[in-house]
Amino acid sequence: CNNDKFNRGMKTSCPTTTTLPTCIPPLISSSAPSAMPVTSQLLRGLPRTKVLASGLLPCQQHQSHLLPVTPRPASRRPSHVWQSPQHSRSYQTASVLRSYILTPPQVNSILKANEYSFKVPEFDGKNVSSVMGFESNQLPANAPIEDRRSAATCLQTRGMLLGVFDGHAGCACAQALSERLFYYIAVSLLPHDTLCELEAAVESGRALSPILQWHKHPNDYFSREAQTLYFNSLRTYWQELIDLTSNTGPSVVPDTREALLSAFKRLDNDISLEAQAKHPNSINYFKNVLFIANAGDARAVLGVQEEDGSFSAHTLSNDHNAQNEDEVARIRGEHPPSERKTVIRQDRLLGLLMPFRAFGDVKFKWSIELQKRVLESGPDQLHENEQTKFIPPNYHTPPYLTAEPEITYHKLRPQDRFLVIGSDGLWETLHRQEVVRIVGEYLTGVHQRQPLKVGGYRVTLGQMQGLLEERKARMSSAFEDQNVSTHLMRHAVGNNEFGTVDHERLSKMLSLPEELARMYRDDITIIVAQFNPHVIGAQRQEGQS
Repeated sequence: CNNDKFNRGMKTSCPTTTTLPTCIPPLISSSAPSAMPVTSQLLRGLPRTKVLASGLLPCQQHQSHLLPVTPRPASRRPSHVWQSPQHSRSYQTASVLRSYILTPPQVNSILKANEYSFKVPEFDGKNVSSVMGFESNQLPANAPIEDRRSAATCLQTRGMLLGVFDGHAGCACAQALSERLFYYIAVSLLPHDTLCELEAAVESGRALSPILQWHKHPNDYFSREAQTLYFNSLRTYWQELIDLTSNTGPSVVPDTREALLSAFKRLDNDISLEAQAKHPNSINYFKNVLFIANAGDARAVLGVQEEDGSFSAHTLSNDHNAQNEDEVARIRGEHPPSERKTVIRQDRLLGLLMPFRAFGDVKFKWSIELQKRVLESGPDQLHENEQTKFIPPNYHTPPYLTAEPEITYHKLRPQDRFLVIGSDGLWETLHRQEVVRIVGEYLTGVHQRQPLKVGGYRVTLGQMQGLLEERKARMSSAFEDQNVSTHLMRHAVGNNEFGTVDHERLSKMLSLPEELARMYRDDITIIVAQFNPHVIGAQRQEGQS
């Protein structure tokens, strides 16, 4: 549920998903706060917990010179929550923004606090997988961070699952999705006989064989409190799948596209049902094929190496917001002509919500009658005029929001070298072509110098010479990061108007007080998966022969 009151009161604790049986491939996703049993806390809301994302060493307070700072526009939050500054660039002094100058080691400590790397094991000294490994990282702007990430290996097929979950108005839904969605996809892909074996094991009280090997950073949280609730919902789902697949062959593997659709819609429905007591983008990798199931504005971009060694960006997902004309047409087509002017206002769903697809956010899905019943079910009764505050304006023909993913398909080629999965905090700061260039140069070690751009600024020849010398000096330390997602994050936060990483800007952006950080940048979550062109090429040749 994505409304202020609905979301703040929801518990952020979710169960640990450590064992269960099935198999699946890589995945990205984003979300809104998870729906938990409704209590008066759901209505009244509790104070948000304030935590530090990473420890800062003592640093020097600095009364800095003028720093050009561009406040980021409001994104997924309802328009009445964030009022974006009217100017595009403002120069603010230390009397307004009390900034700190961090040393390079302190900056590195912050940037590297959540980085994680995984390399696919080799067999007989060879990597026989199309995926060589992945690296990920997270940088919070919210306190606590609302993004989540997940990564796992399917123990039956050795396929990989990678997930980015971008929450809004809280982290609870993103947390729940990071623990549950992989399993729903896995169960959806199981043949009938395996589902029956799974149910028989539960009936007889036998231990379930694990289906996923999780790859977790120590800071990645898995909760245990809701484990029973989550397991029971998942079991009900596979029991229904057993009935639905009873007429198919016992070993027939379900269609991947249909499995993804079913998993997304079923989990969103379970979250809604659990709330009566946002939005993901998902990539599924299977035998050199990428299935991208996207619901939201997290994004997946493929890095393609051209014959001249340069890299080009191939976008594998579409953002579901007002900038997508097809999405706008879909929304308007699902509601009567009388709502044409109100269903999307100020580029937001009902004038409130930026993404047009999301998990949770039940205030945009439930009927008015159901919302009132839930609000009245708590021990603290609300007057009717208080209840109306929770219902969006011009709310006539729900549901307005869906978690149904848009699914695309891509068969990997040898020139497809890597995949970048990121929450919108990355794409708001860097263009996709710039992202692919930065990652490609990092992985190959070949830095292709681009013409130095100064935008609309007037610079003297002496200043230009200084910029060129500064860029040359940075070349020696350009690859100091051991994790490509950290390297990309450094550029996303520290890039200046000239396209180079500026340490002073990076330091100031990382030391903004938590009450201001969210105004200038969003949470950033990045996963970079690297592909094995030799394995992909060999398997393509086998398939053609």
